[in-house]
Amino acid sequence: MKNQNVITFGCRLNSFDSQVIKEKINSKKFKNIFFINTCAVTKEAEKQAKKKIRKLKRENPKSKIIVTGCSAQINPTNYKKMDEVDLILGNEEKFKFEKYLNLLNNTSPNIVVNDIMTVKETANHFIKGFDKKSRAFIQIQTGCDHRCTFCIIPFGRGNSRSVPVTKICKQIKILLNKGFKEIVLTGVDLTSYGNDLYDKPNLGKLVKEILKKVKNLERLRLSSLDAIEIDKNLIDIINHEERLMPHLHLSIQSGDNTILKRMKRRHSREDVINLCNNIKKFRNNIVFGADIIAGFPTETNEMFLNSKKILNECDLTYLHIFPYSNRPDTPASKMPQIPNKIIKERAKILRLEGNKIIQRFLKKQINKKHKVLFESETEGHSENFVPIKILTKHKIGEIVEVRGKNVINGKLISQVM
Repeated sequence: MKNQNVITFGCRLNSFDSQVIKEKINSKKFKNIFFINTCAVTKEAEKQAKKKIRKLKRENPKSKIIVTGCSAQINPTNYKKMDEVDLILGNEEKFKFEKYLNLLNNTSPNIVVNDIMTVKETANHFIKGFDKKSRAFIQIQTGCDHRCTFCIIPFGRGNSRSVPVTKICKQIKILLNKGFKEIVLTGVDLTSYGNDLYDKPNLGKLVKEILKKVKNLERLRLSSLDAIEIDKNLIDIINHEERLMPHLHLSIQSGDNTILKRMKRRHSREDVINLCNNIKKFRNNIVFGADIIAGFPTETNEMFLNSKKILNECDLTYLHIFPYSNRPDTPASKMPQIPNKIIKERAKILRLEGNKIIQRFLKKQINKKHKVLFESETEGHSENFVPIKILTKHKIGEIVEVRGKNVINGKLISQVM
């Protein structure tokens, strides 16, 4: 069966999970089964998953459809109502799907979803590689112990569970032997890494051990980080270790202190500004990305403008702007809501400002040197995640030094040195 039989929605962690499923499918040679790995972050993500399910069944009427992922975990009955769905598996059961395949022959959808909060074992799934990609993601942690008022993901992933350091290093070595040059550490709440392990290693200690034990790892990258939980060890490594890529994505969510408190975030706008400024003192090529929510309940125009200001105050370059999505059963859903029209307008303003910032940033990269990791024959990303395109062809996974020449369509057109 081809890998497109696993359809992924949502985050990088879902992409990792889907890769685990793909390898199981290929090893057992299962046929005529589609896996839909769902996301529950927004209503739109769930809507798109349902749309895809209906389309797949129309195009493949004899196939069986298994729905899994966070949306299936949180609200399995939502998919039981769909005639197209044959089996619904929770986030733990999706890795044991072979046990439940006999249920596919029943006439009505079956639900196998446990109480994710009772799961105590660490996340630990080895993979052999990623299809035609030069960058590999490793799940070092899953679940979250925090309860942000807008977020439902802990109820899809459970409490925080970490993979031991030695197992992570072993997985990295496997992927490097497959030819991958860059490894991305990913999880639901990356900076909570190690709190559940015996010796309680933090993320900084983990990164230090990886770089020490895996000498041939050329590029290590981190996915989204909680700004208030970045430990001193990690800051020191960020500031001085060249193999840790100079690109940090911060889970900020808002630039206004009142909204941050109502979100139940643990940082202030000042915490984020100070963090960015302090890191830039030691590593001037660092580039920051951020998640920002527009139109959170009770957000006034003044509060919104604080979010807009922080984009430039922190020099945030790679932005993920999310219009607030009202999730039922979250504390934020019970707060006074902002009209949808205003939410969309604010998200649009933030995106326009973000476009200006990225264009200024890309123009500054002209005549500068970059090492690009090719993800296709002509395109890839630099150390600080600049999207780069060159006119000559190169091998996927190759790292080449280039110089920026021009900016076209959001990419730095470069020439090999």
